[in-house]
Amino acid sequence: MKQRPKQEPGDGSPTRGEVTALLADLRRGRREAMDELLPLIYHDLRSLARRQLRGQRPGHTLNTTALAHEAFLKLADGGGEGWQNRTHFMAVAATAMRHILVDAARQRLAQKRGGGAFHVPLDEVQVRIDARALEVLDLDAALEKLTLLDPRQARVIELHFYGGMTFEEVAEVMEISTPTAKRDWRKARAFLHFTLARRSDAA
Repeated sequence: MKQRPKQEPGDGSPTRGEVTALLADLRRGRREAMDELLPLIYHDLRSLARRQLRGQRPGHTLNTTALAHEAFLKLADGGGEGWQNRTHFMAVAATAMRHILVDAARQRLAQKRGGGAFHVPLDEVQVRIDARALEVLDLDAALEKLTLLDPRQARVIELHFYGGMTFEEVAEVMEISTPTAKRDWRKARAFLHFTLARRSDAA
């Protein structure tokens, strides 16, 4: 079998074909492909981690590198049987990172009894609530509530906001049309606005 050229993390731009081929190897059960995959998607994972950490409070226990590596290890444990291509892989990575940050927030709150909540700026989700920082756990709770009501809309929020995907990429991963993805985004954003505003009023 022809050996693929090695790359240092972030030193090049692999083709979609290289990543897709390794994901196909994983689906066939070749576990070594996961180690070969990391250098090819390392830069993308760090960019995704940087986006998700944007707006976190100073002194966060996870930095960009740590979050990227922790997400990769979590994905490696999953086996990768269902990953079809790079876009799909990054969608799964975005979900993994969100769960890691939410778990970290819960642990911090448990230790400090409510005194250590992390915050995300409102402009990140285009939700206008008068100059109030939005806690990670508040957003997660609202997203979980939306998941129960409309899983597709919640997934669009997760991929577009957390994953930084374009609406075209969201549509590809979810196998829906781009206009449908945009429409779901608008509806989901309105729902989050309403839900989070009610929490703000009740606080």
